[in-house]
Amino acid sequence: MTSRNIIHTATPTRRAVVKAAAVTAVVAPALAAGASPAVAQTHVPAFLHGVASGDPLPDGVLLWTRVTPSADATPGSGAGADTEVRWEVAEDRGFADVVARGALTASAATDHTVKVDVRGLRPATTYWFRFTAGAGAGDGTGAGTVSPVGRTRTTPAHDAATPGVRFGVVSCANWEAGHFAAYRHLAARADLDAILHLGDYIYEYGTGQYPKTGTVLRAHEPRHEIVSLADYRLRHAMYKTDRDLQALHAAHPVIAMWDDHEFADDTWSGGADNHSPDAEGDWAARMAAAKQAYFEWMPVRTSTEGNVYRRLRYGKLADLHLLDLRSFRSQQTSVGSGAVDDPERTITGRAQLDWLKAGLASSDATWRLVGTSVMISPVAFGSLPAHLLKPLAELLGLPGGGLAVNVDQWDGYTDDRKELLAHLTDRAIRNTVFLTGDIHMAWANDVPVTAATYPKSPSAATEFVVTSVTSDNLDDILHVPANTASYVASAAIKAANSHVHWIDMDHHGYGVLDVTAERSQMDYYILSDRRDPAATSKWTRSYRTLSGTQKVERVYTPVR
Repeated sequence: MTSRNIIHTATPTRRAVVKAAAVTAVVAPALAAGASPAVAQTHVPAFLHGVASGDPLPDGVLLWTRVTPSADATPGSGAGADTEVRWEVAEDRGFADVVARGALTASAATDHTVKVDVRGLRPATTYWFRFTAGAGAGDGTGAGTVSPVGRTRTTPAHDAATPGVRFGVVSCANWEAGHFAAYRHLAARADLDAILHLGDYIYEYGTGQYPKTGTVLRAHEPRHEIVSLADYRLRHAMYKTDRDLQALHAAHPVIAMWDDHEFADDTWSGGADNHSPDAEGDWAARMAAAKQAYFEWMPVRTSTEGNVYRRLRYGKLADLHLLDLRSFRSQQTSVGSGAVDDPERTITGRAQLDWLKAGLASSDATWRLVGTSVMISPVAFGSLPAHLLKPLAELLGLPGGGLAVNVDQWDGYTDDRKELLAHLTDRAIRNTVFLTGDIHMAWANDVPVTAATYPKSPSAATEFVVTSVTSDNLDDILHVPANTASYVASAAIKAANSHVHWIDMDHHGYGVLDVTAERSQMDYYILSDRRDPAATSKWTRSYRTLSGTQKVERVYTPVR
């Protein structure tokens, strides 16, 4: 739905924007303390799952919420009457200066979620938004239920000389493994343009099934593995009752892409490692249900093709290319089979790879940022000590007998990677930075054209990998203190891979990517304890890529 009643006013100063953001950071956690779906409602309609925005543009942004119109209209139930939901966008938190408003109907057909694709806004501007439902909503009487207030921000004009952009970067948030304190710390930052979520926003397993080595801190709903549309809807809804996740969505626009756990572990186009037709039924039906629930419950523009690859732009500074590495990929091959080099196998699909290559070649931006849900840097694991092979295989989802490569990553689809890196070098495409999640570790890598001869052979790009928000990493699986076994494992990997500058196998947290014309820098932050809802956060390392170098280097202070 497009906006109506657009009103234009003067552009606020950068100081005013920062001040507004700071106010949001303080109040968002209090505004976002949504109730659990299991809690009896004192009144309806209600906004129990917070508000969100995403996919910002120079002239617009996507707004999201879910209304609960009646006590029986629980997520996934199919119950509940059609309900009018009104929305407002303003340039102030008090909504004295409303610049866009409208209404739409929430129905059971979309699980009573609503999306508004607001247009007619101004570039590089901070806005506030809210929803209202119920008797008297929007008629000036003050009646009706009002949602929490959210803050969002549009992107710079496509041809703007943007001095800088800053993203929070996260991935892999397993509800059962810990609390989402990383989201709380990012929500409290007033200096972010958006949050980049690189996948595994939810996990599909039943309670206690993943990870098998851990204990359940808080149980999933539904308790069983999710398979049906109702299951996926309820799981998304449960995640969005988390107060820290609600705070994140209320404070910043979120740019999200999926990985495998939004569907099932190690998803490929025709199935998944965690899917058996005998046990879980038809794969196509399961994937369709997962995608429908994702597009209903996430602030992502719905794709008619059922994928999430798309491109956003931050002025002349950066193009952001987001990949879908699950919808089109060939089935993962076995380790050591030799099929990883088969040119008939693909991780991207032909159409998406051509789209990416064309976008990288035609970009006039200083930086080309690529969101890839799995690592593109080649990594050899064969030099690891025997006692670390099994836990790392468990962490990476690989057979326990040995680690040659991680076949779920680009290492399992080398022909696509070879074509893409050759495209970068043959066209002299500079300043490509891959942003990655999935692996529950933090990495800083050069991306060599030929790993075996690096650094004598060139680096085509660089890669920053962020660790998990909560999902298990090496010390969790081994039940050992941090910085013990990981020292041995990381040293062995770095010795065998000269393009790998740093690995953190133990900690949970997030990244902050700061981009200027001179460099792209990733600051890595870690949490004191993923199981503590009040966990503190601290900076641990920083790496940057200087413009024109295609290499990473360590930096000894974070961006302020």
